[in-house]
This record gives sequence, C-alpha cells and structure tokens, in this order.
Amino acid sequence: MSAIVTAGAAIAAALGLAGAAGVLHNRRSGTLRDTEHPQDLDTAGLGLSTSGPTIVHLTAVWCGPCAGVRRVIKQVCADLPQVTHVEIDMDANPAVARRLSVLSLPTTFIFDADGLQRYRSAGVPKAADLKAALQPLLT
Repeated sequence: MSAIVTAGAAIAAALGLAGAAGVLHNRRSGTLRDTEHPQDLDTAGLGLSTSGPTIVHLTAVWCGPCAGVRRVIKQVCADLPQVTHVEIDMDANPAVARRLSVLSLPTTFIFDADGLQRYRSAGVPKAADLKAALQPLLT
C-alpha cells in the first residue's frame, strides 16, 4: 500500500511542477523583451527598412499561432504606416532562423532604422505592446 501512496505522491508532484512550468511559460508568451542591441547580428538580406522601424516575423505554414501574429502586425502597420513588415518562412529560410537564434515559432523582432534589433517576442504579442515599442522608433 505504501508503494501506491508514494507513486501517487510522485505523480501529484510531477503534475504540480508541470503546471507551474506551463503557467510561467504562458505568462512570458507574447511579451516584448528589450534586447541588448547585438552589434554583430547579421541582418543582410532581411529586407529591413532604412527609413523607419521594421517588424520581422518568422513563421511557417504549419504554425497555427503565426496567423494570430500576422493579424496583430497587419493591424499595427495599418495604424502606423511608417512601419515595414517582413515575414520570413522558417522552413524556406532556415539559415535566417539560425542567424537570429530562433528556436520556436512564432518569433517576432523589431529593428530600428539603423538595423539594430530593439525588441524580440516569442508567441503572439499584443497590438498595444507593439505600438508602444514602435512609437519611440518612428522618425
């Protein structure tokens, strides 16, 4: 009987730990994080704008949440026409994903007019957060 109780307690502990990890992961999903402006980041061929900020969205055909990111970005770009949107298919361009250290989809970046990475988000960002991050970058 004690083996069953021990196994039940172990299962309950594992489920509790997994639940806590899931909550932490979901809290961070879609949050824009300020980056340290990596100077050695190779942005050649990304299609970044030199006249204003650029949102770069890495996606794939099989990625369900990527459609949500696309809708949010279209809404933001409609409100802020100075912002350029570049969408890159990770399956068609795996080298770009490696250069940008993308490990999960959807991943969204904001680059300034000088080509410096300013923000990064994994998950679906909120439109208000994107606008707030882009406003100071508009010239």
